[in-house]
Amino acid sequence: MSSEQGMSSEVEGMSSRPQPAPRRGGWYWTKAWLPVAIGIIGIVIESTEMLGTDHTSGPLRKLFEWIFGPVADDRWELIHHLIRKSGHFLGYGFIGLAWLRAWWLTLPRSRFLQNAFLALLGTALIASCDEWHQAYLPNRTGTPWDVLLDSGGAIALLLFAYIVLRIFRPTRLARAT
Repeated sequence: MSSEQGMSSEVEGMSSRPQPAPRRGGWYWTKAWLPVAIGIIGIVIESTEMLGTDHTSGPLRKLFEWIFGPVADDRWELIHHLIRKSGHFLGYGFIGLAWLRAWWLTLPRSRFLQNAFLALLGTALIASCDEWHQAYLPNRTGTPWDVLLDSGGAIALLLFAYIVLRIFRPTRLARAT
């Protein structure tokens, strides 16, 4: 190979043409979207009659009293309500993070706010479907207030992720905002 041919291939390698994105296999997509699927499956399981308030009060109360000691019945009603609503808030917050991660990996050139919007949209859609489903169960209620609570959990954890990225990965975030 002559030196001219070597120079020619080096110049070709430095072409200004955009390079195609690397092909991603099935395992990549599975790793990207599996947390979202697991979160949705968790919501589907949680959204059954068997996990309604009337079925969770006893076991949660036993666990609570084992950790904190006995509690009066009227006080337990409030505590049980707060535990369940906190579960909504945090559960959907983590699903929002799973959506964010999936979109971040699926659309690597997109901006953080675009991915966060898609994550919030996905979370709100799942929350709406969950509440619609619960409206048809005899021991559950479907309420738009829970959709707002669920979406609020997603917003809170997405905001937390943004702050963490601003502090610990500012260059990665700068490329994506």
